[in-house]
Amino acid sequence: MAFQARAFQQACRLRSQPATSMMRLENPQANANTNATTSILTTSRPYTSQHTRTRSRPQTRSPPLALSLSLPGQARRHTRRASSSASSSSSSSTTPRRSITVTSDDGRYNWSDLSTSEKAARGTQQTFNFLLVAAGLVGTVTISYLLYQELLSPDSSAIQFNAAVSRIKSSPECRALLGPSREITAFGEPTANKWARARPLAHSTETDRYGTTHFRMHFNVAGPEGEGVVTVHMTKPRGGDRLEYQLLSLTVKGHETVYLENKEAERNVKSKVGKMFGVQWR
Repeated sequence: MAFQARAFQQACRLRSQPATSMMRLENPQANANTNATTSILTTSRPYTSQHTRTRSRPQTRSPPLALSLSLPGQARRHTRRASSSASSSSSSSTTPRRSITVTSDDGRYNWSDLSTSEKAARGTQQTFNFLLVAAGLVGTVTISYLLYQELLSPDSSAIQFNAAVSRIKSSPECRALLGPSREITAFGEPTANKWARARPLAHSTETDRYGTTHFRMHFNVAGPEGEGVVTVHMTKPRGGDRLEYQLLSLTVKGHETVYLENKEAERNVKSKVGKMFGVQWR
């Protein structure tokens, strides 16, 4: 509408120019009036066109300056995020899956996603891991059993050694040959190692044809008065729960053997006892 009004005004202006020039020549007063009228029309045209433009176009409110300045930055950030996510998704979709081997398999992929060779590699790895765990369990059980038999079991050599040493230290006859009990030391076979506890104990365990377990051991003792060898022989019958002394003796060079336990000699003495008139004489 504003464009049509402006075109109409220009056409009217062009038509009125020849007549206006003639009127200016004929009547100067009329020319002045015409100029005044033209000036009025000219000054009123912007208002009319502006008023018409404001009516024809809907009023729109521009956003605040801070919001208009912040919108481009936010748009750029959203664009960057979208582009980065798109690039990552495209790279992840285009990255090929690495092949599975015995050493590189970490269980990330499902069994159904593996090829035949990859399934064989995973099976080999799992079998090796199972055998390794089983070997560790067997080794742990074996070590625990050996420790129990050597240190914690009532029939272990360590416990019997400590019990025999206590018997030697508590015997007055042994203290007379070796010295005070607190100064008596006991150790295994003589070796180049000066540390007495590192010397091995000579012991053996065997079972006879009757099912009786025989435990034999000998070790060395030393004191300020002298040195000697302790001999131990213990037995446990079939179905028994503990070892019993058959022989416990101390032999010091230059002195008679001291017997703390000697079941065999006692049996020999009993066998020599005779009977007369049905009565056993001692």
